[in-house]
Amino acid sequence: MDFLSLYAESAKTALGFFWKAGWAFVLGYFVSGMIQAFVPKGKLTQYMGEANLKSISLSTFFGAASSSCSFAALAAARALIKKGAHFIAGVAFMFASTNLVIELGILILIFLGWQYLVAEIIGGLVLITISSVLIKLTYPEDWLKAAREKVESAGSDLEEDFDWKKRIKSKEGWRLVGHKFVNDWKMAWEDILIGFTIAGFVAVLVPESFWSGLFLADAQNLPGWLVAIENALIAPFVAAATFIGSMGNIPLATVLNENGVLFAGIMGFIYSDLMVPPLVHINAKYYGWRVALYIAGIMYVSIVATALILNGLFSLLGIVPESARVVSEITQFKIDYTFWMNIGFTVIAGVLVWLHKKYMQSHEMKMMEMESGGKIKTIAVSLFILINVLGLSAFVFIQLF
Repeated sequence: MDFLSLYAESAKTALGFFWKAGWAFVLGYFVSGMIQAFVPKGKLTQYMGEANLKSISLSTFFGAASSSCSFAALAAARALIKKGAHFIAGVAFMFASTNLVIELGILILIFLGWQYLVAEIIGGLVLITISSVLIKLTYPEDWLKAAREKVESAGSDLEEDFDWKKRIKSKEGWRLVGHKFVNDWKMAWEDILIGFTIAGFVAVLVPESFWSGLFLADAQNLPGWLVAIENALIAPFVAAATFIGSMGNIPLATVLNENGVLFAGIMGFIYSDLMVPPLVHINAKYYGWRVALYIAGIMYVSIVATALILNGLFSLLGIVPESARVVSEITQFKIDYTFWMNIGFTVIAGVLVWLHKKYMQSHEMKMMEMESGGKIKTIAVSLFILINVLGLSAFVFIQLF
């Protein structure tokens, strides 16, 4: 393919990633908005305010019942922490909402097979357990206290003491949900745009031989256990370089699997959706860079350990998953469940934006200026928008002529 064709295909692939994950973004931020609007701090603290088994278990359950969108998971976890949840519970929620949700399970089943789905569920629970233990052992109390104060001081919330049953039945309560939904989107849309655009171009332009060499797929003289360790150690960095969240990394995980990457590397890659730079940057907005990097470090160690434990356990039992499925149609636009889900959640998003406008009118407020990355990021966002527009225009031109 010539340069113009590759460029056009890259832009189309980037748009395909947006298309595939669009409805999940709306769902995740909708859940986040409801948590912020309807959950009183005292009620939440009663169930998730301690670093015990009950709190972590409930956080895992709530996470699995929420969103598969990595960006929305961070917003929802921040909402929980702001309402009084323990920090360990917040991290457990993040992992559960990106690894134990139904939507992600469906994608894994379609693109990798049921064996990987079973591994994902078991590994998700192991991952939460390991990260919880690590945070307990290394708990930087002063850092996390300062992070909580930063979260609690961000934005202007209504009173904490309220009857959630009355609020959830009121127009004002749902207008508040819309307001929270829009504000969460304003905080993350730039990172989503940059990340998914890079993902589309990486998926098209990086040759398959690169993945095989990076993960030692052709290293015949090295023992399998050493290659497994290398795969597990490097997989999170590869995931971070792709800039893709949980809804986008399953197709690339299939590409890795097709190119001989071991089971440990595949699982390490899948679990690393929260390690991508845009997500670390969003955590820095929420908690400060010190705590954001601490979270990333905990995640990295937990992910590597979980991948190796799964690889060892499944190898011992002789049930290491293998998949020969292809994912060439992942970014195709067709009439399937994604099409209908996107239509449905576009309507929901429109309603939430309308509720936000009603909230602003009733409170006589102007739209708050959300934190940004400064002039450099503004230029980068504009550049990425231009890249996508030109690329999609090239794709249309090639199709027509």
